Amino acid sequence: MKIAVIIPAAGSSRRFAKGLSAEGEPTDDLTMGRSKLDEDLGGRPVLQRTVELFVKHPDVGFVVVAGPADPGAMQHFRQRHADKLGLLGAVVCEGGKEHRYQTVQNALALVPDTCTHVAVHDAARPCASPVLIERLFGAAANHGAVIPAIDVPDTLKRVRADTVVEEAPDPLAAILGAPPKGSGELRLVEQTLDRTRLVAVQTPQVFRLDLLRRAYAQKDLSSTDDSQLIERLGEEVVVVPGEATNIKITRPADVRLARAILGFKGPDQRPTHMRF
Repeated sequence: MKIAVIIPAAGSSRRFAKGLSAEGEPTDDLTMGRSKLDEDLGGRPVLQRTVELFVKHPDVGFVVVAGPADPGAMQHFRQRHADKLGLLGAVVCEGGKEHRYQTVQNALALVPDTCTHVAVHDAARPCASPVLIERLFGAAANHGAVIPAIDVPDTLKRVRADTVVEEAPDPLAAILGAPPKGSGELRLVEQTLDRTRLVAVQTPQVFRLDLLRRAYAQKDLSSTDDSQLIERLGEEVVVVPGEATNIKITRPADVRLARAILGFKGPDQRPTHMRF
C-alpha cells in the first residue's frame, strides 16, 4: 500500500469564532478571522499536529492540505502554515469555494497514480491515535472503503425546523438595560429516533484510489462525508471501531479538551520562550 492523505482545511471556522472574542475570551458575538486550525496545541498549531499524524508513517507517500479558496484567506493561510507544512513534506493547494467535496476534489486531482489508497482526514481532528490509524490502514488492505465510527451513546431526537419559540421579554430588564433572561431560541421535539445500529462517523476515512476517483466522477457530489459518495455507487463501506478521544475541534472548549487528550498545557501555562 502507498497511501495519499488529503486534509481539507478550507473551512471558515464560523462556529468556533462565534464562541471567542478577539482576546480569546468566551463571547456571544461573532468574531471572524480566528481559525481553530491556528489554535495552540503544545506549541504548534492544530493543523500542524494533524499533519504530523501521517507524515512519518511508512505507508504514507503523499500528503496534501487543501486551504481556503478565497485569495486573501489563502494568502494568510500560506503565510501561517505553508513553510511548516513544506518542511513536513506536505503539499498545499487551494480548496473549494462553497462545499467540502469541492475541496477534496481539488486535492484528489493532485494525488499521483503511484498511490494505491487515499485517506481523507479532517484538519481539525488532531487527536487520532497511532493505534486507530494502524487499524484503519490494516482494514484498508482488504477492503475498498473503510471508516471509523463509534456507537451513539445518547438519545437522539429530531426537532421541528419550522418552529421557534421565543420567551416573552422581561419589561423590567429592558427598562434597566439588563440583558434578557431565559433560554434564548427554543425548539420543539418532532420525533425520538431509534439509535439501534446508529454510529457517529469519524475520520480518517480510507479508500482505494480508483474507487474514490470513481466516486468523485459522479454527477451528484453533495454529501456530508466521502463514504457517502461510495455508498451512492452501491459499493460496500466497512466500519471499524473509532475512538471517543478522536474529537473534531468545533468550538473553543474543544481546544481545551484536545490539549487534555494529548497531554499539552495551554499557551499561558508554558515559559514565555516556549510559547508559540
